[in-house]
Amino acid sequence: MRIAIHQSRTGIDPAANARTLAEAVEQAKAGGADMLFTPEMSGLLDQKRERAAAQLRDEAADPVLAEVRGAAAKAGIWVHLGSLALTGGAEGRLVNRGFIIDDRGAIRARYDKIHLFDVDLPTGESWRESAAYAPGDRSVVASTPWARIGLSICYDLRFPDLYRALSNAGAELLSVPAAFTVPTGRAHWHVLLRARAIEAGAFVVAAAQCGEHQDGRATFGHSLVVDPWGEVLLDMGEGEGVGFADLDMARLADVRARIPALKNRRPIGAVEVSA
Repeated sequence: MRIAIHQSRTGIDPAANARTLAEAVEQAKAGGADMLFTPEMSGLLDQKRERAAAQLRDEAADPVLAEVRGAAAKAGIWVHLGSLALTGGAEGRLVNRGFIIDDRGAIRARYDKIHLFDVDLPTGESWRESAAYAPGDRSVVASTPWARIGLSICYDLRFPDLYRALSNAGAELLSVPAAFTVPTGRAHWHVLLRARAIEAGAFVVAAAQCGEHQDGRATFGHSLVVDPWGEVLLDMGEGEGVGFADLDMARLADVRARIPALKNRRPIGAVEVSA
């Protein structure tokens, strides 16, 4: 399986972002990729909520989703559109939703981000995703011609129970589109992604946002592809662009045979806490 990753610096204009995504689809196809992976918030990255609200639509009316579906069909390539901010969530909130799109432009799977990032950072940055977004309530494994893909988004990375559930359900590749902050990215991005790959004996593909964005935030970049042994096959550094990696699915069977952690898993019962 040959994959492409689009590392982007998404801005505040969905139309411009859609054009950039369509160009990435074309580049991925030209590079021989079977599937393109894009970051979290590929359609709009804007921390000013009132300005962003004027641009947001529900799934059926979202122009970025429509553009990417059309580009995928035209190029004849699968796309994991990492996520879009969409209206239509519970209690009038938004959803942070990722899509698996096939080579005819059809949506094969959807995943709403389960874990929401609410934190005050030492840098002075404050994030309250739950104020605007409704959390998802189900994990998703999508079937493709090459691999079963377990879906997640950004902050989900810190919750290994999700990846345990995905690998138990047959996931062979874990996708982690993200817009990681720079401080947390430097500290934890590489080690957590490698850990998820090793724990699940699975490939990990993490398409990331990068650089200084129009809304004033900065993201870490370093889109990664990690193999089931924890080896980094691709690190895209800090710049925008499309990168490629070849995944040998036989490697998956080899690693799982050498360390049969999935077969050896056992249910964890109640925790005994001594006085």
